[in-house]
Amino acid sequence: MVTFHVLPALAGGVLIGLSAVVLLASLGRIAGVSSIVGGLLARPHGDVAWRVVFLGGLVAGAGAVYLFSGAAPSSAHPLPAGGLILAGLLVGFGTSLARGCTSGHGVCGLGRLSGRSLAATVTFLVFGIVTTFVARHVLGVLS
Repeated sequence: MVTFHVLPALAGGVLIGLSAVVLLASLGRIAGVSSIVGGLLARPHGDVAWRVVFLGGLVAGAGAVYLFSGAAPSSAHPLPAGGLILAGLLVGFGTSLARGCTSGHGVCGLGRLSGRSLAATVTFLVFGIVTTFVARHVLGVLS
């Protein structure tokens, strides 16, 4: 059983919300990570630097947590490499289909009271629950 600690989760949520507000207020951009990465891969002229800085901040933030806590993220149930690749491809397909990811729709879209983002976020949650159920109880992967 994994112990849940409220303060780190609360701090993470506040930092995610703050970064979304700062990005929207300063550049008028939505902090949807899949769109930020997709735009970086497309390399639009003059639209790369802020994407690199934002994504670098995500990596630096994880590094700072490790540096100050000494606790690296770990998984109690590691998946084989093929499963991780398949999961990554499915997430990429899903974010493309939904025209955004959980950060874009769930954090920024809901904060702007977007009906489309509400529908996308509910869909993400439902399929996350179904996937967890199938992985644990049908496939026995996350038992």
